[in-house]
Amino acid sequence: MTHTPTPHPDPFWEIRVHDLQIDPSLTGLCVGYEVKEWRAKQLAAHMMEWLPDFALSSSELASVSPGNMVRLMREGARKIYDSEKFKNRGEFGELFLHAAVRTVFQSEPAISKIFYKTSANDTVKGFDAVHVVGPPDDMELWIGEVKFYKEINAAIRDVVAEIEDHTQRDYLRDEFLWIKGKIDDASEHAAQLRKLLSPNISLDVVFKRACIPVLLTYESDCVAGHDECSDAYCAAFEDELQTHHKKFFEKLSKISLPEGLTIRLFLLPLHIKEALIEALDDHLKNWQDR
Repeated sequence: MTHTPTPHPDPFWEIRVHDLQIDPSLTGLCVGYEVKEWRAKQLAAHMMEWLPDFALSSSELASVSPGNMVRLMREGARKIYDSEKFKNRGEFGELFLHAAVRTVFQSEPAISKIFYKTSANDTVKGFDAVHVVGPPDDMELWIGEVKFYKEINAAIRDVVAEIEDHTQRDYLRDEFLWIKGKIDDASEHAAQLRKLLSPNISLDVVFKRACIPVLLTYESDCVAGHDECSDAYCAAFEDELQTHHKKFFEKLSKISLPEGLTIRLFLLPLHIKEALIEALDDHLKNWQDR
């Protein structure tokens, strides 16, 4: 079967570190600078381009046209949240994870968790992303975790604990049941994904076709200490990410993971998290009001 990846927005961030030879692999996303300032506002504007892809179902995306794009963008924005208490919400982290996996590994969303919210301000528990990579007859299931944090050590600690909890048999069986019931028939992966998630398929088989992409944000000394992507910045950026990858590996190695399961680490260093959140919220509210 021929597989044609779904188009997505033009690239924004630089994939400055990308090492698939280490385990877990490491991908470092660089936002960069403009006129000596870290591009928080530009990143926020770019992430709004991902809203339809993130918040709409496969069927809704298939219906997008010039005549209904603004309406669907408005509806997608309203599905994220509609609250003044936005600083501690996790949807923006899920949006970053979605865009990272899509752009770096050309994944396809299996389900839109946001689409299945029962109200705008609900939080949806479980994995932070459910994607597939590859053609339907040779696909991998990517079930993601994200921590949109200020502090990297706390992000590593909490996400490793979550990975341990979320790879337990009973948790996975419950989560797979939920995912299976939400698969959109418009997805070309629907039939194969339902087959893979069947309770009749051993988890030993699933783990060999599964990956957990992990995206962690944090306020970066490297980002704060520079104002352009100079050679010195690039070297410091890579050194900082390698240091945090080592911490992640050491913490991860202390838990028991299912045999065959792949972990891929994405690091997204920030300047000031609050400034980024406020820019994201401003853009989201702007779309909600259109």
